[in-house]
Amino acid sequence: MTIRHLRIFIEVANSKSMSRAASKFYISQPTVSQAIAELESHYGAPLFERLSKKLYITDFGKNLLYQARQVVASFDDLEKNMMSSYTKEQVRFGATVTVGTCLINDIIDTIHEFNSNMDVTVHINNTAVIEEKLINNELDIALVEGKIKSNVINVNPIIEDYLVLVCSSKHPFAQRENICIKELENEKFIVREKGSGTRELFEEFIKEYNIGINIAWECNNSEAIKNAVLANRGLSVLSARLVEKEIKNGLVKVVPIKDCIDKKDSILHRKFTLAVHKNKFISPALISVIDAVNRFKDDDISYLLRK
Repeated sequence: MTIRHLRIFIEVANSKSMSRAASKFYISQPTVSQAIAELESHYGAPLFERLSKKLYITDFGKNLLYQARQVVASFDDLEKNMMSSYTKEQVRFGATVTVGTCLINDIIDTIHEFNSNMDVTVHINNTAVIEEKLINNELDIALVEGKIKSNVINVNPIIEDYLVLVCSSKHPFAQRENICIKELENEKFIVREKGSGTRELFEEFIKEYNIGINIAWECNNSEAIKNAVLANRGLSVLSARLVEKEIKNGLVKVVPIKDCIDKKDSILHRKFTLAVHKNKFISPALISVIDAVNRFKDDDISYLLRK
């Protein structure tokens, strides 16, 4: 059994096709079939069931797939680190939408202050997608706004953030000192898509207070949400960071909720979380990333809640 066997097996599992795996590696389909057969012989168990000309991975195969991905990822890290003595170090950095909109450029600048010989690529998506990419070694490290659910990911909450109820300066709530939670009943809301950490926390909030809301817009783009709020299309619950300029300019109003006064007038106090696979080799490049993110741990935006 070799790394080559594992790479072929992973590709067959991903594509559910020996012919597609063969095409990717520029080898013949019989060669792929032989590699799978050799693995099955080596471990004494079938990796796939073949039903109606389709491949279905077995439970044993799923277990091997998880382990194989870790082995291949570790091998690739070894190769990358050994080969990178005279080349730029590469880091694949994941960020959720709020982080990507508000912080990522400052973080990348700080990373380059710590280590100028680094090539950082960034992938921005919602928490669920970022978590999956960390598990599958498609990202090296990530900063997320939502909850990581997998126990194979190590998490470290670092940067303070606040979710706040916001409305346009034209909305009736803009003239109010505060509102009662029940006044949100059936109000139009503009929200993030399912899988977003902000959406998940907001849904937990409305469930806790047992209120019903009217989701009028659903977006995976924070700028679209902000523009809809500015146009008075409805209320939204956003990171205060996303509307910092609009709050300062009086275009957007933070609406305190009486029921949440003890929470610093915010709907939810949370932290952005640094996430990395527990089996990930922490290279000098990743240490630079972690040090750079920690530079922002004392970034205080609570003053926006008093606007």
